[in-house]
Amino acid sequence: MTMAETDLTPAKIVEELDRYVVGQRDAKRAVAVALRNRWRRQQVPGDLRDEIAPKNIIMIGPTGVGKTEIARRLARLARAPFLKVEASKFTEVGYVGRDVDSIVRDLVEVAVKLVRDEEAAKVRPRAKEAAEERILDLLLPRAGGRSFTDRPDEPAAVGSDATREKLRTMLRDGRLDDREVEIEMADDANPLMSVLGGQPGMDENALSGLKEMFGSFNRKTKRQKLKVPQAWVALTTQEVEKLIDHEAATREAVRRAENAGIVFIDEIDKIATNRDRHGGDISREGVQRDLLPIVEGSTVTTKYGPVRTDHVLFIAAGAFHMSKPSDLIPEMQGRFPIRVELTPLVADDFVRILTEPQNALTRQYAALLLTDGITIQWTPEAVKELAEIAADVNRRTNDIGARRLHTVLERLLDDLLYNAPDIGVQTIPITPAYVRERLGALVADEDLTRYIL
Repeated sequence: MTMAETDLTPAKIVEELDRYVVGQRDAKRAVAVALRNRWRRQQVPGDLRDEIAPKNIIMIGPTGVGKTEIARRLARLARAPFLKVEASKFTEVGYVGRDVDSIVRDLVEVAVKLVRDEEAAKVRPRAKEAAEERILDLLLPRAGGRSFTDRPDEPAAVGSDATREKLRTMLRDGRLDDREVEIEMADDANPLMSVLGGQPGMDENALSGLKEMFGSFNRKTKRQKLKVPQAWVALTTQEVEKLIDHEAATREAVRRAENAGIVFIDEIDKIATNRDRHGGDISREGVQRDLLPIVEGSTVTTKYGPVRTDHVLFIAAGAFHMSKPSDLIPEMQGRFPIRVELTPLVADDFVRILTEPQNALTRQYAALLLTDGITIQWTPEAVKELAEIAADVNRRTNDIGARRLHTVLERLLDDLLYNAPDIGVQTIPITPAYVRERLGALVADEDLTRYIL
C-alpha cells in the first residue's frame, strides 16, 4: 500500500467512485471497506498480519450496471495491479494454451508494468538530460571521438563548449528537428521466435521465457537513422532502461501483486452448476475446483519467482439470470463471504450517467466533435429524452444497462459524426426535437430497435 492510501477512508473512496459510477451504493461501500482493510492489515504487528485474509466480494447484477467499472476504478485509486478475467473462457470447447494459474502470472505481469512505469516516471527527467547529451555528441563529436557524457573530466577543445551550448539551445527550441542522426537500436527481430509464436497451442509464458533466454545469449543491435525528435525519444527510453533498478522493481512488483493485487472474475455465473440443467455442469464444476486453490491462497510459479495469492483480493461478478450464487460449489461460496446486489438502471440513472461523471458520454462526444469545429450543446430536456429512449429499449429488448447509451448516442449523432469535417465551424444545439427526429421512427419499429439499438 502506498502512503497516499493512508488518507483513503471508506467514505472518501466512495466519494471518488461516485465521480465515475452512478448509484450502486452497497457495492461501493463493500469495495471501499475491502480496500481500507488492506491498509489496516499493514498496520497490524507481528504474525497476526499474515493471518488476516481479504474478504472476497461477489457482485450480483445485470450487465452494464457498473460492476467492472467499480473494480477497475478501485484499483486505479489504490494504484494496485488489476486484472480482469472471464470465467467462461475456461469452459469453451477448444480453448487451449491457458490454465487458471495464468491468472496469477498475468497479474504479476500487470504489476511489473505498473511498477516499471512508476520507476520510469521518476528517472525520466535524468534520462532525458542524458539523451540530450548523447544527441549533442552525435551532432558535435569531440576531438578524437571522445564523448562529453563518457569523459566529462577530459579537457575540451577551445570553443567547443560554446558551440555545444549553442547547439543545445537550438535543440531545445526545435530548430534541429529536421536533422538526422544515426543511433544504435535494439534489433528485436528473431526468426526462431516468429516460427515458435505461430505454433498453435504455444503457451504465452513459455514463449516469453524462450524470448528472454535467447535474447540474453545474443542481444543484437542495428544502426538506424532518425530525425532528432524521434532519436531523442528513443535514446531517452534507452537511458530510462539503464537507470531503472530492474531487480528491485521486480521484487516490488511481486510484493505488490501479492499484497495489493485485485483480480476481477467476470461471468462467474457461467460456471455455476445449476442442478436443473445437464450437460456442461461437470466442466463448470471443474473450472470452479481449478479456481479454488488460487482464491483460497496458494503459491504459483512465475518467471519472476513464486507468487502467493493468500492476500490477493478477488472480486467476482455475474448476472445470475439462469443460476444463483448458491449454485456455486460450497467451497467457492465460502471464499466469497461478501455479497452485494447491484440494481438495474432506470431512466433517472441514465440522466445522471449522461451528465454527472467526469467522463460522461455527452462530454466525450462534445470533445470529439469539437476537433472538427462543431460545438454541440446538450439541453437538459434532450438528455432526459435520450435517457427515456435507452430505458425503453432496454425494457423491450435485452437489458444491457448503461451500454445501451452508447448505441443510442452513436445512432443519434451518426450523421453529424460523418459530415462534421465538411460542415465547418458552427454550434448545434441538441434538443428533444432533434432527438425525436433521428430516433423517433427507429424506436417505434420494434424489429429495427432489436437489431440496431
